[in-house]
Amino acid sequence: MTGVGRLQGKAAVITGAASGIGRAAAVLFAMEKAKLVLADLDEAALQETLGMVKKEGGEAIIKKTNVALEQEMKELIDLAIKQYGRVDILCNNAGITGHMTDLERQDADDWLKVFNVNVMGAVFGTKHVAAHMQERRSGAIVNTASVAGVRSGAGGNAYSASKAAIINFTQTSACDLGGYNVRVNAVCPGLIETGMTKPVFDYARKVGKEEKLGSRCELRRYGLPVEVAYAILFLASDEASYITGQALPVDGGNTASLNLPGMKV
Repeated sequence: MTGVGRLQGKAAVITGAASGIGRAAAVLFAMEKAKLVLADLDEAALQETLGMVKKEGGEAIIKKTNVALEQEMKELIDLAIKQYGRVDILCNNAGITGHMTDLERQDADDWLKVFNVNVMGAVFGTKHVAAHMQERRSGAIVNTASVAGVRSGAGGNAYSASKAAIINFTQTSACDLGGYNVRVNAVCPGLIETGMTKPVFDYARKVGKEEKLGSRCELRRYGLPVEVAYAILFLASDEASYITGQALPVDGGNTASLNLPGMKV
């Protein structure tokens, strides 16, 4: 059931809100009456998300933000506190895939870029919202990890390692902040059609193999951004008040089986 005000009176910051899972979460949060601060590097697409939020009657502001830069993340959190007087929810969702190249040809700069966005963005966001949430003795942080951080075969080396780091950071920060009633969890999406995965989907459609997308998970299909957004909403809401330090797969059952080559018919 959507639109019953589950986030009424709460203020939320969402990074990577210009498309995909971040955009879907922004719209869903707006439907649940949250006040929003939306961040992304793509300012034009961020404006489109803002329009979608306002169409649902939501209240939001946007800020062009490079999550890999600590000062910009600090300014984002400061803006949210100045605008709404509080930050109840932080969704560290921004991420990039990096290059899909053979191990021996991988570039150190690509690894650093992936880690700076995928890991340090979440670290910086959590760091700069922590004191505020500790003082209020309340808060929910939801990080976007991936099934690639759980097992191999769902992304390149740098991407997969960065998502494994996010899962571990979710656990360690949950332990750091739990005594202040601040919860930290992660979602681990499987194959979802987003801007980030567009090359995969475009290639499959080009070669006539769209039906293969998601065929190796138990539900035999790929997922939609809103299906992950609903999991983020749950973890961010008071309905998950006794859940912290967890990484929830939203993957059609992909991580429920061995999923080895040739194992399935």
